[in-house]
Amino acid sequence: MNPTLVLLAALSAPAPTAPPECDRTYAHLGASAAAQGGVALLEVAGAVEPIGTWRAKPLRFWRDDAEGPWRAFIGVDLEQRPGDARVTLRTAQDGTCTVPLSVEPVAFPEERLEVPQRFVELSPRDRARAAREAARLAARFRAVTGERLWLGPFRVPLEDVRPSSSFGRRRILNGHPRSPHTGVDLGAPTGTVVHAMQRGRVVLNEDLFFSGRTVILDHGLGLFSLYGHLSESRVADGRVVEAGEVIGLVGATGRVTAPHLHWAVRIGDARVDGLDLVRLTSPRP
Repeated sequence: MNPTLVLLAALSAPAPTAPPECDRTYAHLGASAAAQGGVALLEVAGAVEPIGTWRAKPLRFWRDDAEGPWRAFIGVDLEQRPGDARVTLRTAQDGTCTVPLSVEPVAFPEERLEVPQRFVELSPRDRARAAREAARLAARFRAVTGERLWLGPFRVPLEDVRPSSSFGRRRILNGHPRSPHTGVDLGAPTGTVVHAMQRGRVVLNEDLFFSGRTVILDHGLGLFSLYGHLSESRVADGRVVEAGEVIGLVGATGRVTAPHLHWAVRIGDARVDGLDLVRLTSPRP
């Protein structure tokens, strides 16, 4: 076949039609925009569990009762590119529709520090250990539990404590940018009790190079919470803990200079601000 004719046919072919927007009585988001590092809640009507994707990855749905809507958390990674990022749903009639979602940019803070070089460059031994641990953590977060373990709103793990450093902050050490801060730091004295942000299963309980004594809870449906720099753990691997249960004590283990809790939340592969999840699920007055 003549290559020129093939090219002309391709150029003259109609562009694929974009799926229509879903009817708001069928599916809607609490807000049409979410910030980098934020969390959005999708609700879908119908008796049959919907099939949905965001950024070409499956959404995990649940519902609280047989008459209520299906719900799914959409986690926006803190480095997700801003702009249009629609949710795609397959309807009961095997059609496809989309729900508008715009990712808004956030001006995360930067902190420039001049520190001894040993705090910037790891030894080959420490670098190898950190790489092994990072690979194990990534494998943990990829293992999705199909059962929802939480029930109700999420909570901040410490009582009456303000965040001591910003989610998403990027440190520049001796002129070299480091990875963004993927959690919320909660400053508190050593020995302060740490509570589970919601019901979940302990899937990691050990000492890590960067985060020291660390506990990870799997809350189901791809939602995880991490509690780092603990002075002591009060849980065991595989145990299911209840919302608000004491799981450890604040400490200064790992690569830190002062006692605090590093609290991180992941939804799928998205690193999100746990405070946003708490705000989203807290009862409204």
